[in-house]
Amino acid sequence: MANRDVRLQLFADVGFAGRRIRLARGGVAIRDARALGFNGVLSSFRLRNVVDRNAVTLLLFSRTNFRGTMRAYRGNTTVANLGDYDNRMSSLIVVGRRLTDAQIDDIRNNRVPPQNILQIEQ
Repeated sequence: MANRDVRLQLFADVGFAGRRIRLARGGVAIRDARALGFNGVLSSFRLRNVVDRNAVTLLLFSRTNFRGTMRAYRGNTTVANLGDYDNRMSSLIVVGRRLTDAQIDDIRNNRVPPQNILQIEQ
């Protein structure tokens, strides 16, 4: 399954600096970033699928439980500075496939992550 090919590095500071959390080998849904001590801290990240560069999606939410302002990133992505979204992430979902707009809308409306991924709650 493609989820095992996902790699995500989250950084507390711009330019991939500061405290880092590395998620490797799996899709994950984090309902509350406080569970990782990373609520309102994200400033930069690296996202990739090591097998298929297009088969990865990251959803960032400004509130817990997949609520609030959302940012979606598809395919291998490197963001050195989140700009106006800096220090706003409170929950996230990352999966090893390219989610469609309809699937993302379903997640936003129902606050239910895709199946077969690890879920972390506060």
